[in-house]
Amino acid sequence: MAATSAQSMRVAPVVSAEGLNVTFNSAGGEVHALSDVNLAIERGDFVSLIGPSGCGKTTLLRVIADLQSFTSGHVRVDGLEPKVARAERLYGYVFQQPTLLPWRNIADNVGLPLQIMKTDSAKNADRVTKQLSRVGLKNFARNYPSQLSGGMQQRASIARALSFSPELLLMDEPFGALDEITRDNLNLELTDLWRETGKTCVFVTHSISEAVFLSTHIVVMSPRPGRILEVIECDLPRKRDLSIRDTPKFLEIAARVRRGLHAGHANA
Repeated sequence: MAATSAQSMRVAPVVSAEGLNVTFNSAGGEVHALSDVNLAIERGDFVSLIGPSGCGKTTLLRVIADLQSFTSGHVRVDGLEPKVARAERLYGYVFQQPTLLPWRNIADNVGLPLQIMKTDSAKNADRVTKQLSRVGLKNFARNYPSQLSGGMQQRASIARALSFSPELLLMDEPFGALDEITRDNLNLELTDLWRETGKTCVFVTHSISEAVFLSTHIVVMSPRPGRILEVIECDLPRKRDLSIRDTPKFLEIAARVRRGLHAGHANA
């Protein structure tokens, strides 16, 4: 009876995929992007998707976000179909590029989802200020995107995704185009933000070091068609600074991810 009771109280995954396949037509013919993907992401986890270019990492993220249709299988976001989860705004999405509107200042860009959702306008200014403070941009609220560096623009993009307090944050390689120092700083800020907010995060990256530094779990994907080769737990302390990258445990996890990627290439 105790086991049955425990099972009934178990919280469902925030994201679940079962037997997921994605095939689409391109100029070069049919492309099988994802093959039999099975994945469960628990509440509060930070999960990185890593694999070679073209393996379907972004496709998987876009399927979760209802930005890409799938051919067969099942996907649920908080128990709902992706299109329902999208309509109910259960997640925020951060693209590879900041996609800020150049004619709106940073505060107005961050507040755009609130404006679209027609939330209580009296509270919106406080919500925007709170998110800008979280990403260190409170003093740049009246600046325009062209007046900010690339890293600052991405921080504004993250603030925008968090403006309506979604439980799930989907991030498609948001730091890939930035220099290493800026990327390191944003990694630090993102892991602090994740711990502070308790959000569930799904993050696409090509960087092994970035994946290990940020994540509770790393999903290693094969070359196309994308399959999940392994899900690696990052059992590092949740409070992390850059010095952790020199520890034996960090290097051990990174080596395991690298072996998984190499094995995927060998078996492709």
